[in-house]
Amino acid sequence: MSAAQRSGGAVRRRIRRSTHAHGAGESGLAKLIELHAVNSAGDMLITIALASTVFFSVPTGEARGRVALYLLVTMAPFALLAPVIGPLLDRMTHGRRAAMAMAMLARAVLAWTMASVVTTAGLGLYPAALGVLVASKAYGVVRSAVVPRLLPGRTTLVKANSRVTLAGLLATAIAAPIGAGLHMIGPQWPLYGAFVVFAGGALLSMSLPHKVDSAKGEAKARFAELRAADRGGAGDGVEPPGAGLPGDGRESGRKPGLLGVGSSVLHALQANSGLRALSGFLTMFLAFLLREHPLEGLTPAFSLGMVAVAAGGGNALGTALGSWLKSRGPEIIIAMALVAAVTAATVAALMYGTVTLAAVAAVAGISQALGKLSLDALIQRDVPEEVRTSAFARSETALQLSWVVGGGLGIVLPLIGSLGMAVAAGLVLVGFVLSVRGLMGAARRGTARARVA
Repeated sequence: MSAAQRSGGAVRRRIRRSTHAHGAGESGLAKLIELHAVNSAGDMLITIALASTVFFSVPTGEARGRVALYLLVTMAPFALLAPVIGPLLDRMTHGRRAAMAMAMLARAVLAWTMASVVTTAGLGLYPAALGVLVASKAYGVVRSAVVPRLLPGRTTLVKANSRVTLAGLLATAIAAPIGAGLHMIGPQWPLYGAFVVFAGGALLSMSLPHKVDSAKGEAKARFAELRAADRGGAGDGVEPPGAGLPGDGRESGRKPGLLGVGSSVLHALQANSGLRALSGFLTMFLAFLLREHPLEGLTPAFSLGMVAVAAGGGNALGTALGSWLKSRGPEIIIAMALVAAVTAATVAALMYGTVTLAAVAAVAGISQALGKLSLDALIQRDVPEEVRTSAFARSETALQLSWVVGGGLGIVLPLIGSLGMAVAAGLVLVGFVLSVRGLMGAARRGTARARVA
């Protein structure tokens, strides 16, 4: 056996030990962790192929027009389809493994299709890219519904999601240089690589435990009931008689609402929508800004790379911190994430420069990761078990739409750094204004209940 084979075997064994640790191997979570790593690697290969064609291969003015066309042809229909995808998959309670496999297989086929037109960036590229977005969204919705069914004993949902997300980030970091190397061979080669990755993901999806297809004890979450409860005073700690209590749907003949207690999940979702809009905005706006106006003393490519590394590092750090998140304080953590993001963007607007821009990207990454994991913690804590799976699917749909809104704003804004950072601060401020009062009120009530107990 060669040294390379021995080294590869050692790496595979180490990865397997990591994914199977803490009971994840026995519960089936390890297979989902590995599947999400495959999904993230495939998405990165497609991103590299599209970015090199739509963005980097043409002058800045033409690139902005191409990305605007990409946003119009793909993101606009996606924004219309996204609210439909979640509820449709929400009803698929007995075929989740098949749904994930189909999402992988669809992206494999579309990647192969795009390989034939990626060199010219013709109009045929955009419908295929839309299909990739829709399939990726479908995978994300189903994955959110699957995680709670694969939790090992004594492992919180926050820690499980953190492990899944970290695996995805690691796979993305590994796939990025591989995709860049494939692109040097030819612009279509990252898409051929994505075809292989997603085809493998389709097979891996079917190896998930059979229990992910079981819908025993589940019901549908209804945001309308959440809002009605909030208007009835849940946001102020006053629940309507019998509303939102576990078992209430069975006793009153109504399906239970999204919340088990209070309206913390709604406020957390509003806050996370602001953070997700910030992420979409920074992705689109900085991509054009730094290409046209690179940071002082840096090339456009190095400027973009620095910001990307800062954002990715922040996301990884936030995810790692989230694995230690305690369920008793997610409202406070979300509020602190909002304050940090608003502060960083405001400082960058007032003192735009290399350091402040890198800080905005890093803080945005940390805040988004902590905010999402805290939202997961609140859903696990406050939402009755029979509607919890549905709640994850619905919340993920809302967050995807928020990213689209932020990205669209970043595409049309004039390329002025301080103006862009001011708008970024405004996006988060909207989420802050909508949510912080309810979040802090819920945190105070939780503290009071803990003291009484």
